[in-house]
This record gives sequence, structure tokens and C-alpha cells, in this order.
Amino acid sequence: MNNERWTHSNTTIFNIAYHIIWCPKYRRKVLVNEVEDKLKTLLVEKAKKIGCEISIQEVMPDHVHIFIKAKPTLAPHYIVQQLKGYTSRILRKEFPKLKSRIPTLWTRSYYCESIGHISEETVKKYINDQKNV
Repeated sequence: MNNERWTHSNTTIFNIAYHIIWCPKYRRKVLVNEVEDKLKTLLVEKAKKIGCEISIQEVMPDHVHIFIKAKPTLAPHYIVQQLKGYTSRILRKEFPKLKSRIPTLWTRSYYCESIGHISEETVKKYINDQKNV
């Protein structure tokens, strides 16, 4: 994927992006210093492996924000599952202190919003106006 507005595959032209947020268990402020740096690297690495591109990310001490571009074949839940599972496994192995502070690194929940260049109202108007063309 790249920074162009649309991505092309053999059968599809698409522009799919999500703003995703998730937190460590109990919203503990554990995403600092070396953990933060390693997490950022791991997120980009795993996103690339599953065919996504992280446009921007910000790791706060108690939550993660990513803006990620995805293929239409990847459900948001799958993307989050892959990112959280991969990062949890490696971070807990590399930083054993994380195991003692919280039972699991991430909460089960997350926030996800689809992001596009066209508003919901514009799409509704476009669809409603199709018969009037």
C-alpha cells in the first residue's frame, strides 16, 4: 500500500482506513520508555505482515492510537486481534515486569472507526440521487 488515495488490486479499487484505540489491562500506564519504542516497531512490523499499513501511530502510557490502511479482505476485528496478540506475546517475553503487573497485556475491548474522504451524508445523498440521474 502507499500514500495514494486509492489502492488497486486485480478486482478492486479501495480506500479503507481505520482509527483504532486499545488499552492495557486495567488501563495501567505500562507503555513507556523501551516498551513504547518496542511496541511501535512491532505494530508496524505486524501490520506489514498482514498486508496493512500504519499511517500514523501514537503510544500513550495507558493506550494506543493507530491510523491503519487495510485491504477489503481484512476485517477490523482480525486486524486488532493480530496486532494485540503479536505485540502482547513479544512484549511480555521481552519485558517480564509486564507479566507481574497485569494478568494479560491488553483489554479484550477496543475502539474502531472507519475513516474516509467522504462523509456519511454525502454517501446517502449520492445513493438517494441515483434514480434522478
